[in-house]
Amino acid sequence: MSETLRSVQSLVSAGDYIVSRHGFRELANDGISAEEVIAGVMAAVLVEDYPDSRKEPSVLTLQSDRDGPVHVMWGIPKANGRPAILVTAYRPDPRRWSADFMQRRPR
Repeated sequence: MSETLRSVQSLVSAGDYIVSRHGFRELANDGISAEEVIAGVMAAVLVEDYPDSRKEPSVLTLQSDRDGPVHVMWGIPKANGRPAILVTAYRPDPRRWSADFMQRRPR
């Protein structure tokens, strides 16, 4: 498992997280419940790991809600290692992702 994902899960479990403004907009655009995504982070599956990202270590995870699969980007600020930030979330487009939503299709 990714160290970044493990840290995100630990922070969210401790209630140390925020949802970015962009995250709230994207959740609303796709009819995704922030509460469901946050509650489901412990079952998140790593899709892509960006431990050395310029802005912050981050991970793209595959989660699900009542309507199906959801991709969620979580980040952790480099400066102080907290809080976990729900950066964005969206329903993956099956034309752009493999059938299991774990790999991007070539363009």
